[in-house]
Amino acid sequence: MTKNKTPIWFWIVAILCLLWNIMGMLSFFYHVFITPEAIALLPENEQALYGEYPLWTSVIFAIAVFSGLLGALALILKKKWAKPIFVISLCAIIPQMIHNLFFTSAIAVYGVGQAVTMPIIVFVLGLCFLWFSSVANKKGWLS
Repeated sequence: MTKNKTPIWFWIVAILCLLWNIMGMLSFFYHVFITPEAIALLPENEQALYGEYPLWTSVIFAIAVFSGLLGALALILKKKWAKPIFVISLCAIIPQMIHNLFFTSAIAVYGVGQAVTMPIIVFVLGLCFLWFSSVANKKGWLS
């Protein structure tokens, strides 16, 4: 496959992808390492919500976030392995968001709009990053 000149918008999207995944990583660390004192400052219903997440949800959260970050770095480095890494990320996002929406009281705590918005954004962006890495690969922008 011949390499094509990488357009400037590729770099813009790749950097936005990296920034999004850095924010996801920060969210992961916040949720996993929140102190009992910080949880005690939350309203009671949010305190209870923190107790509804079993360990496996933190594990898949880590897989989703760190594979997303690795995929974004692969895009910045123009590596073909970005796509399979984004597949891994998306495969972790799906059960994480399903658990969050349907097996916790997140909707009761935050309301439908607030509880559903972020999982939808995360899933859609996960799909977009996977699609983008696939297109970049087909266009010959990744090696």
